[in-house]
Amino acid sequence: MTASASVATDNNRVREYLTFRLGDEHYAIDILTVKEIRGYESVTRIANAPEHVKGIINLRGEIVPIVDLRLCFGVGNSVYNEFTIVIVLHIHQRIVGIVVDSVSDVITLDQAELKPPPDFGVAFDHRYLIGLAAVHDDMIIVVDIGKMISSDELGLVDAQ
Repeated sequence: MTASASVATDNNRVREYLTFRLGDEHYAIDILTVKEIRGYESVTRIANAPEHVKGIINLRGEIVPIVDLRLCFGVGNSVYNEFTIVIVLHIHQRIVGIVVDSVSDVITLDQAELKPPPDFGVAFDHRYLIGLAAVHDDMIIVVDIGKMISSDELGLVDAQ
């Protein structure tokens, strides 16, 4: 990805997002964090790792932790098959893979199109949500994946 994927206009900031599915829901992440998209392959499990950390893979000499977003978001158990996708991210100078059900599209959103997440009180933790966007009769949940991956709960990378 190049820096040209994110452009600034007169008064609005426009960004490109990679959309993906977890179950029946559409999510989006800043495309500038995406290094590559791969099929799911077997991982090397790590003893005593949290359930959402599926293990590690060797990606061209780099050890990459693989996190299952379905488990992180509590949207059920994943089925790992030939259609399962790993989005490899470059966040805070580290490489991390996230498991999703499928990758959908790249969309461009103006910041004005993003609506703040509703206040769920304490019933739902929305710290990692940037906002919601309605695109083609679909609601897309835009996630701050860098903030989420570097959170204390996941603790995979240190925010710098």
